[in-house]
Amino acid sequence: MKRLPVLALLTVLLAGCTSPAAKPGPVSAIVATTSVGRVDQLTVSSPAIGRRATVWVMKPKGWTQGSRDWPVLYLLHPCCGEPDGWLTGGNAEKLTAGLKAVVIMPEASPMGWYTDWVQGPAWERFHLTELRALLEPRYGLGTYRVIAGSSMGGLGAMLYAARNPGMFQAAASLSGVLDTQLDQPGQARFINDNGGDTRRMWGEDWTAHNPRALAAKLRNVRLFVSAGNDKPGPFDQGKAGNGSELSILRQSESFATAATRAGARVTTDFYGPGTHTWEYWSRGLSRAMPTLFPGTWTGRPGQPVK
Repeated sequence: MKRLPVLALLTVLLAGCTSPAAKPGPVSAIVATTSVGRVDQLTVSSPAIGRRATVWVMKPKGWTQGSRDWPVLYLLHPCCGEPDGWLTGGNAEKLTAGLKAVVIMPEASPMGWYTDWVQGPAWERFHLTELRALLEPRYGLGTYRVIAGSSMGGLGAMLYAARNPGMFQAAASLSGVLDTQLDQPGQARFINDNGGDTRRMWGEDWTAHNPRALAAKLRNVRLFVSAGNDKPGPFDQGKAGNGSELSILRQSESFATAATRAGARVTTDFYGPGTHTWEYWSRGLSRAMPTLFPGTWTGRPGQPVK
C-alpha cells in the first residue's frame, strides 16, 4: 500500500476533525436613547464594566446625521457625585454652545478613577474602546480628539492621554488629582473611605496610573493645568475650603513641573483663591479652550458661566 507523506496524512486526519465554533462574546451596544435639545442621553450595555452605563453626547450647531469629521471633546466628571455633573453643575451645555465639536460625557461611577481595575470594571476599555466604536460612526467623529476633566476627571484626562499615545491632541485638568503618590497613604484613605478599593483598583502598581509618573508620555500633547489654593475666592462667599484644593494645587504643581521637564507644552493657571467647586471648574474649562481648540475657539476665555 502506498504510504502518504506525514504532512499529507496529518492534513487528511485534521480535515476529518470537526469542533464546535467558538461562541462570540458579549458586545457593547446602545440599548436606549433620549434626546433633549442638543443633548442625547444614551444607555450603553458594556461588557467591559459588566453592566449598563449612561453617556451624554452634546451635538454642536450645524451637526446633522451623516455629517463627518467632527472634532470631539471628552469631558470627564469628578468623583463622589452624579455622573451628569458637567450638565447640572458645570453648565457645560451653555459653555460649549458655540463650540464646533461634539462633546462626550461618559459615566465613570463615583469611584471608578478612569482605570481598568485589577479586579473589577474596566473603565478605560469602556471609554476608549467600546464607546469609540459605538459613537465615532454614529456622530461622524474625526481624528481630532481632546479631553478634559475636573478632580477625578482631571486624573482621567491626563491618564488617558498618556496611556494612549496619539489618541488625544490636547488634555486639560481642572483641579485634577495629578500626583497620587505625593501622599499615597492619604490618597488611599480618601478613596477607600468613600466607597473605593485601591487594592482591587490599582493593586500595588500605583505608578502605572499616576499622571506625574507618566508625564514623559505627554510630550506631544498640549496640556492645560489649573488649581486654586483653597482660600475663599470669588465664588465662595467668604468661606475657605476643607483643604482638598490645597492638596490638589500641590499635586498639580508637581505634575506640571515633571511634564515641563519632560518637554511637554504646559499652560498653567494656578489662580490663587478658590475652592474645590464647580464654579472654578466651569471657569477653568473656559480658560482651557484655547489650548484644547487653538485658533477655533471664539468664546471669551476666563469668563465664569452662570
